[in-house]
Amino acid sequence: MESSAMDDAVVMFPSPAIGHFISMVELGKLILTFQPSLSIHILIVSAPYSAGSTASYIANVAATTPSISFHRLPTITLPSSTNTHYETLIFEVLRLSNPHVHQALLSISKTYKIKAFIMDFFCFFSLSIASQLNIPGYFFFTSGAGCLAASMYFPTLHQTTTKSFKDMNTFLNLPGLPPISSFNFSSAVSDRNNKAYEYFLDMAYCFPKSAGVIVNTFALLEARALKAISDGLCIPDSATPPVYCTGPLIVTNNQTDGDTDCLNWLESQPSQSVIFLCFGGLERSGQRFLWVVRNPPSDSQSLDISPDLNSLLPDGFLDRTKEKGLVVKSWAPQVAPPKFCIKPDETWFLISL
Repeated sequence: MESSAMDDAVVMFPSPAIGHFISMVELGKLILTFQPSLSIHILIVSAPYSAGSTASYIANVAATTPSISFHRLPTITLPSSTNTHYETLIFEVLRLSNPHVHQALLSISKTYKIKAFIMDFFCFFSLSIASQLNIPGYFFFTSGAGCLAASMYFPTLHQTTTKSFKDMNTFLNLPGLPPISSFNFSSAVSDRNNKAYEYFLDMAYCFPKSAGVIVNTFALLEARALKAISDGLCIPDSATPPVYCTGPLIVTNNQTDGDTDCLNWLESQPSQSVIFLCFGGLERSGQRFLWVVRNPPSDSQSLDISPDLNSLLPDGFLDRTKEKGLVVKSWAPQVAPPKFCIKPDETWFLISL
């Protein structure tokens, strides 16, 4: 006989991309620190491409956090297509998973009272299911508030031009953000004829229909973007949903000694004195750069000070950045101030290590 008093639960639906998935689970852990009596249910969808293995991470969470359970949905097989945009493939899998999400919510609701359904923004298709079942539907935005502001303003940009971003060659003014070059938009939305563009636009139209948006940031970090959102500037034609800052979300219970050493070292440095340099971030930033690279310190007395760039840099880094950046071995002329030919729409910076 079913008990009349059901335990409260939150159901979470992450995108299968590893960064989105882990962030969502860490959000579940954070919720439990404030509401330990809750039961967290994570719906898992298989990615249509190699998205990085989360098996060991899931096993660790299941073993250490019994209040979190995982529900694997049936695998979706996409029809053959020439579309290779990974965002489009994810959107398609999540769209076709809607009936399974509906069934999972119905199944969980038989033994739990679902207080909220939290979806990754890629999973916007499922907001309609939450509405049908009278469950408050929230979006989880894994990026920061600046990106959220741009996403919320996306329909307005769409309505004010018929051109694709890749064809504009101009700077765009978005609420809460500095001017952004039209070339800096991701490839998924740079062409308005792409299916991914259509999906991101549909997702943006769903923000006002949600019970709120949870964003992976904190207020002091992105005050300008958050104010633009709360003032209604990013969704001028509709109501702006509540926005909740919960970041930064980091993986817990899995820190290595190296992570601890890194944090201890940072804590010992003067405030605001450290520059964080990441190969991937430098590559994806699109900024033009001149990088002077020297050999690591060595006891060797060899006169060969020219570094082996292939052993020092990630595979393919030089080829992928050759149009935007130049890596110089060992020395750059410094007899006189560097003379760079800087075009009005370009920025260079010099890195010397």
